[in-house]
Parts: sequence; C-alpha cells; structure tokens
Amino acid sequence: VKLASNENPLGPSDKVLAAITEASKELTRYPDGNGFTLKSALADKYQLNVDQITLGNGSNDVLELIARAFVSPNEEVMFSQYAFAVYPLVTQAIGAKAVIVPARNFGHDLQAMSTLISDKTKLIFIANPNNPTGTYLSADEIETFFDRVPQHTLVVLDEAYVEYGEQDVDSISLLNKYPNLIITRTFSKAYGLAGLRVGYALSDPEVADLLNRIRQPFNVNALALASAAVALKDDAYIAQTKQLNDAGMAQLIAGFDALGLSYIPSKGNFITVDVQRSGEEVFADLLRLGVIVRPVSNYDLPTHIRVSIGLEHENQRFLDALGQIL
Repeated sequence: VKLASNENPLGPSDKVLAAITEASKELTRYPDGNGFTLKSALADKYQLNVDQITLGNGSNDVLELIARAFVSPNEEVMFSQYAFAVYPLVTQAIGAKAVIVPARNFGHDLQAMSTLISDKTKLIFIANPNNPTGTYLSADEIETFFDRVPQHTLVVLDEAYVEYGEQDVDSISLLNKYPNLIITRTFSKAYGLAGLRVGYALSDPEVADLLNRIRQPFNVNALALASAAVALKDDAYIAQTKQLNDAGMAQLIAGFDALGLSYIPSKGNFITVDVQRSGEEVFADLLRLGVIVRPVSNYDLPTHIRVSIGLEHENQRFLDALGQIL
C-alpha cells in the first residue's frame, strides 16, 4: 500500500481514459507546443485570457521556470519553514539566497514574512494548503499580506492542493488587483493525473509572456494535454475525490485519536502525524509491513510522518500496521 506521494487513489476517470485512447492515435505527431485547447479550457473556467496562462510538466516545472526567469544570484527568495522542498532546491539551483521564515503553528507566518521583505526580495513562495503540514491561509490573511508586498516582489501562491480545501479563498480574483501575483496549480493531485505531469501558472500577461519565452518547447506531452482538458471539466470526478478524501481524513484522525497520537490539521489529501519516536524508523518498520508513507525529517519534523489519504481499506491497513509498530 503506497500512501507516500499524495496521489488520487480513485485512479483515472473513464473520460480521461477515453481521451488518452483517442489522443494515442496521433502519437507520431508532436504535441501542440502552445497547448491551445487546454489553455482555452483553463481560460474559460477561470474567466481569464489565454495570454495569462503558462503550462508546465507538472507545477514543479512552472515553479522552476518562475525562479529562473525572475531571480538573479544576488537576490533573495523567501519561503516558510516546513514549506515544500522544491522551494529551497530551485533557490539553490539559481544561486540565490534563501530567506527561511520560522513557521507559526506549522504554517506560514505572513506577518513575520512581510517584515523580512527587503529590496533584494524578488520572489516569495506561499503554499496554500501547505505541504507537508496541510496548514491553510484564509482569504483575509492572504489579501492583508499582499497589501504589504512591494510591486518589485513576485509572490507565488502554490495551490497544488486547493481542490481539497474549503474553497473560501478566491485567489483567482486577486490577479486583477495584484500584477505581482502568480498562482500555480496542478492536475497531479485531485485530478488524478500524476503520471502524466501537467501543471500551470496563472498570472499577469507580461509575466506569462516571459515564462512562455523560456520554457522548453513541447514541455507537456500530447496525452497529458488531452487528458487535462477533459479532466478539467469533470466536476463529478472532483466531487467524488473530495468526498473520498473527507471520509478518509476522518478515518485517519479517528485512528490517531485511538492511538493517542497528535497530528497537524490538514486541508490537503494527506495528514502529518507525530509518532512520538523517530519518523525514519517508523517509516522503515511500516515498509517492512508493506505500507509506504513519507518520513519528513528533511523538513525538521523528525518524529512525524506524512500519510496520504487512500481508499478505506488502504487507510485501515496503515492504521493497523502503525498500531502494531507502536
């Protein structure tokens, strides 16, 4: 049982499989380098213009594109303690300085972040919900923070798990007010297309123009483009995904309560739990029992593990194995 990578346990929808079958007939052809059909579908869904969209080979691709396009080695990239591991990696790759802000209750301390912005702060990453802690920022918190950010500083709102949240943050509408905002999202999580690698950025047209100039040609393959365009319109699949996730989250929380374990409340499709001993050891013990989770000692959470929400029987197998170990 793999509960390590925050994947959708439902598997691909019938509509996606049909789209893959149809698109596979043209595999001798290069994909549409501009992703016109998918961009048009995204623009229609979010009431944006096509020139505000950048497609990527997963949202990781877009995050790296943003850093490489806008940050120089003598500038700063800011992100929170316990934030997504890609942020420090891309910062290091471009030779910029990382400004890591201590977390508050395992999440972003936006007040502290705003006070640390300097003339050299070119980029700020904010994950909402945050991975691996699952913490969540309200609409008021986000807008208050943006009012304190200077125009020369770009803010990336990384919403890879937004479909699992409470849907009370209308971040898309903020694009009209803040030209320095970039929103990144993915089809790898709630849409169930992790194996195809499709992500995207929504931004001011000038920002998107620069990103599209430096991205690799054909960076999203034909099967991914076709699948994502269909998945985007499959509201029933997303509703089923959210329902399954909510039930699975409740199942795991009840199990942790029964075991006397504390956890970080999560708005994602995963939950991080304190196992009260080495998370690496618990990971290894679970692995021997056929259950794969994610140790998070690399995030300075040495006694925690992150567990993805699976199907009911997968969640139960994990809880049974964890109880056996502890």
